[in-house]
Amino acid sequence: MGLLATLCCLSLVEVAKRLDYIPFHQERLLEAIAVVTVFSCVPIALFAAARFSFGFVVGLSLFVMMAGFLWINTFSRYPYDHHLARFSAMASFLVFLPLAIVSPTRLKPGFELSERAFGKLLLCIEVLALITLLAASRYNFRLVSLERIYDFRQDIDFPAPLRYAIGITLSALLPFAFASHLERRQPKRAALALLLMLSFFPITLSKLALFAPALLLWLLILVTLFEARIASILSLLLPLAVGLVLANLALPGQAGLSEAFFKVINIRMFAIQSSALDIYNSFFSTHPHTYFCQISFLKPAVCPYDVPLSVVMQNTYTMGYMNSSLFATEGVASVGPWLAPIAALACGAVFAFSNYVSSGLPSRFILLSSGLMPQILTNTPLTTSLLTHGLVILIALWCVTPRLVGEKHPI
Repeated sequence: MGLLATLCCLSLVEVAKRLDYIPFHQERLLEAIAVVTVFSCVPIALFAAARFSFGFVVGLSLFVMMAGFLWINTFSRYPYDHHLARFSAMASFLVFLPLAIVSPTRLKPGFELSERAFGKLLLCIEVLALITLLAASRYNFRLVSLERIYDFRQDIDFPAPLRYAIGITLSALLPFAFASHLERRQPKRAALALLLMLSFFPITLSKLALFAPALLLWLLILVTLFEARIASILSLLLPLAVGLVLANLALPGQAGLSEAFFKVINIRMFAIQSSALDIYNSFFSTHPHTYFCQISFLKPAVCPYDVPLSVVMQNTYTMGYMNSSLFATEGVASVGPWLAPIAALACGAVFAFSNYVSSGLPSRFILLSSGLMPQILTNTPLTTSLLTHGLVILIALWCVTPRLVGEKHPI
């Protein structure tokens, strides 16, 4: 974990050469190192003592994001109380993590599907995914390059029920089906789940749909070679390290490919999430808080903004439609830095519950079935992830998954 935090900070030094809103100043280097080091001590000890769980995987991604924010915060060019934001972020993560990685044992599950019923459930998921794909393709279907997706994506307008169905199917149902089929020794059905995920790309023009199959295959390789905790760490550490090496050692003829990898991994998957917390602290130091108006039924009563927060950020900073993690949205944006740790504590309880209901399932199954969620949770609020991306449905599926499936049908 210490190496992970170190690589994150080294990567941000390289990112600062490319993005002016993520600065680096040599004269404040020692302060930044001290801040990240002090912050990292307790989480590293907690991770070392914790058993594998869904919260463990999510906590790792949020740990890297938070270490990155504390690094950026030291050099930030944005006007806000940097010391208050720093201590609020540290406190928020330190109250969140112990709950998020606790692994209570589920001694007597209330209800589990039989093997036969579970097989029918997986078939229903595949049929639902196919119906969702066909319905959504009536509204949009374009084969465009990755560089051109933003030329068309803002024009896509799905009806609300279909929008929810797409998010839930892509983020929760199909990864769950992929992991389940592997447990049941059905590689062709697992491959079908990956193909269905990829088929959402020309419809949604979403990078998540494009890279989801590759991410799940990457996790599968790692969890086949290593135990789940080590695989979780390597899933973050190795891409960061490779991007950093390529950015510094690329041969002249390979600069384009190396730079593309660095932009996708080191910038988009890591640096942007950390920077978002910096920007949110700046914006909400002078603007009204949202009071959890990302929750749809609360929006008419409490929201001071007429458009979604991502649009507010784009209109203010013109750096894209920036969403952010629970620490930024449920914390800084909703209640401000003083109360953010309380919001983080409540969010940690959600992951404690998810660890409880998934207790007894194989570690590899948990890692693969939730494979997209850590990336989603570093980019979107927890409340949005629960509903729009189907995290609450994934937790429900874990609750009814047969505990003996891994013993009867090992990967």
